[in-house]
Amino acid sequence: MSEKGIDFVKSSEVGSGSGSSQEKYGTYIDATDAQSHGEKPKLKGFKKWVDGFKRADTADMNLDPNISEAEKIAILTANSPLSKSLKQRHLTMIAIGGSIGTGLFVGSGGSLHTGGPAGLLIAYILIGTMIYCTVHSLGELAVTFPVSGAFVTYNTRFIDPSWGFAMAWNYAMQWLVVLPLELVAAAMTIKYWDTTTNSAAFVIIFYVLIIVINMFGVRGYGESEFIFSIIKVTAVLGFMILGIILAAGGTGKGYIGGKYWQHPGAFANGVKGVITVFVGAAFAFAGTELVGLAAAESTNPRKSLPSACRQVFWRITLFYVISLTLIGLLVPYDEPRLLSGSTDASASPFVIAIQNGGIKGLPSVMNVVIMIAVISVGNSSVFGSSRTLAALAASNQAPKIFGYIDKQGRPLVGVFAQLLIGALCFLAASDKQNLVFTWLQALSGLSSIFTWGSINLCLIRFRRALYVQGRDTSELGFTSQPGITGAYWGVIMNLAVLGLQFWIAIFPLGEKPSAEAFFQALLTVPVVIVFYVGHKLWTRNWRIFYRANEIDIDTGRADLDLELLKQELAEEREYMAAQPFYKRWYNVWC
Repeated sequence: MSEKGIDFVKSSEVGSGSGSSQEKYGTYIDATDAQSHGEKPKLKGFKKWVDGFKRADTADMNLDPNISEAEKIAILTANSPLSKSLKQRHLTMIAIGGSIGTGLFVGSGGSLHTGGPAGLLIAYILIGTMIYCTVHSLGELAVTFPVSGAFVTYNTRFIDPSWGFAMAWNYAMQWLVVLPLELVAAAMTIKYWDTTTNSAAFVIIFYVLIIVINMFGVRGYGESEFIFSIIKVTAVLGFMILGIILAAGGTGKGYIGGKYWQHPGAFANGVKGVITVFVGAAFAFAGTELVGLAAAESTNPRKSLPSACRQVFWRITLFYVISLTLIGLLVPYDEPRLLSGSTDASASPFVIAIQNGGIKGLPSVMNVVIMIAVISVGNSSVFGSSRTLAALAASNQAPKIFGYIDKQGRPLVGVFAQLLIGALCFLAASDKQNLVFTWLQALSGLSSIFTWGSINLCLIRFRRALYVQGRDTSELGFTSQPGITGAYWGVIMNLAVLGLQFWIAIFPLGEKPSAEAFFQALLTVPVVIVFYVGHKLWTRNWRIFYRANEIDIDTGRADLDLELLKQELAEEREYMAAQPFYKRWYNVWC
């Protein structure tokens, strides 16, 4: 044992089947628990709280200088001191309700006006199938490699370091600029009740709330998202029941049925209207991938993450498809209130449907739900950006200071950097706020498309590496339900959305072409290109991608003893095969 409590153990000493890459540079095993030096005196009260902000004890790793950059990053991110305290219930609610936000509650109104009820459903269903495939691709990778940074490091590992650098910074920037936008949106929801007070006054309240939540680390994020998601899910389920009653004329306003599909019609602007809705639908699903990022901080990703991934099917079906079907029945696409431009309940098609039904009181309740949804997205932005910055620092792709993780497992510098940029929310008091926030939103507009496409491409490359190196999916703790076909569908759909957005940016719906409209729609693309080309020039690495036989498919694995894993999986399959049909059905979908 070394002085710092780290043993350099060969893979043959850890377990069989660990692969050639670990025979090359081994696996780092924390051996400090193997010997006792006497317990340190326990800190109490304030001293314990202060001590928690000190840097976590991490051992220095003298890595083999001959290993590749991808292998180096895999080792460093696999040994992150992030807290692993998220439980099954946290991941479940993050997966089910984590991305339910203003994209569904408010943004769907603009999509309804643009595409009509049929166009709205077509766009959301197609994007939903892509999201389903993407989450399963991510689940397979994250269960196998629950490393810090998850998919932002998989790009470097399975595709190319320059692409990994571009995608990681793309993802970090997406969340960095989201926080001030969401804080202002949260403050704007108050205007539904109070139109006299400057919204900047309420920004301070929400800003402090986000700070307090994140001072509790990943448990603070997990518990808050658990509560927020329960509220959002309950609200959507309640609306679905109410929506059926409203459509059937149960409130005395008369039977509605499908009359709005006939007049004003099922499609608002034909094919171009449906295409325009695609991007809005993608925005509504943004944040779905956070469940993969959270896997590295869960107590048992092999048990909790597969269930969370399978439940995405129900979120897409129940919370998006069914609720938006009801919205299309209850609100005509030519409703003027859909275009109020507000982020509060006044522009929400859910609230408009309730108001049209003559129900009082509920619109205010829905506005509270919208406010909670906005705060939830802002909270998620701190989690997403800080973990991404920590992974970038660990892989030497960002300043080392961002890799500061304290004894509570909090990436403090990353959190503070996000909160510092979040202070842009105080521009809400400026008369230039609309200009600033429009370009901030443009900066992150297509980030999710790049992220989702890359996740599916990573699975394709991982499966190819398994095949070429004589391995197969029998050694994986979880395999994607749509499999490699689903991964290809995910890549194709994201490329299609990107291409269609390019067309819409040149010829916007109902507007004349302009340079401003073009860059507001596609600003993410040149930013990604600058990161990618800049990294190529800096590293002078002109390779486009790794060959399949070069890809490391072992470092950072959750299960090093592959033979033991295969035995456990066989026992689990045998046990499940003996269960009644309803239990086997539940296991497939839940």
